[in-house]
Amino acid sequence: MNQGKLIIVSAPSGAGKTTLVKHLLGTFNSIEFSVSCATRSPRENEIHGKDYYFISTQEFRQKIDNKEFAEWEEVYTGSYYGTLKSEIERIWANGKNVIFDIDAEGGINLKNLYPENSLSVFIMPPSVKELESRLRSRNTESEDKLQMRIEKAEKELLLAPEFDVVLVNDDLEKSKKEITLLISEFLL
Repeated sequence: MNQGKLIIVSAPSGAGKTTLVKHLLGTFNSIEFSVSCATRSPRENEIHGKDYYFISTQEFRQKIDNKEFAEWEEVYTGSYYGTLKSEIERIWANGKNVIFDIDAEGGINLKNLYPENSLSVFIMPPSVKELESRLRSRNTESEDKLQMRIEKAEKELLLAPEFDVVLVNDDLEKSKKEITLLISEFLL
């Protein structure tokens, strides 16, 4: 199997990783988005097979037992997320490089699995306070869920030093330019 490169973009919820990954996908035609599996329900506007492969917990556990995941984790109790090895291989078979929009633990696990041909980028929010206000403005979750995300974010921020590059997203246009430059240098 001819291995392409992996671009691992991680951040706590609300730091802007999805926006930056979408920007990169619109900038480079040599990269393709790795669609993860998730056991949660789709949010409004999310499409099965495009945003996530939405599968049951039972199906997810079966895939764990069959060692089909490059990485997986139980992000919140009963909520599993993971990257299928077959998804990475499918993208490489198309002659593309893989880009991931993934939480910090998953990003570290992927980097450890593919140390030679991956670049891991951690998107750092300007502050936890700013992160909280971004999450609140989404208006997609209950207060309990929001608090869970903020607690998880605080833990994830401690993992930033384990990434190849830490990019502070305090100005979206500046961050888009920085990450575009990083990725074009990595892909050369």
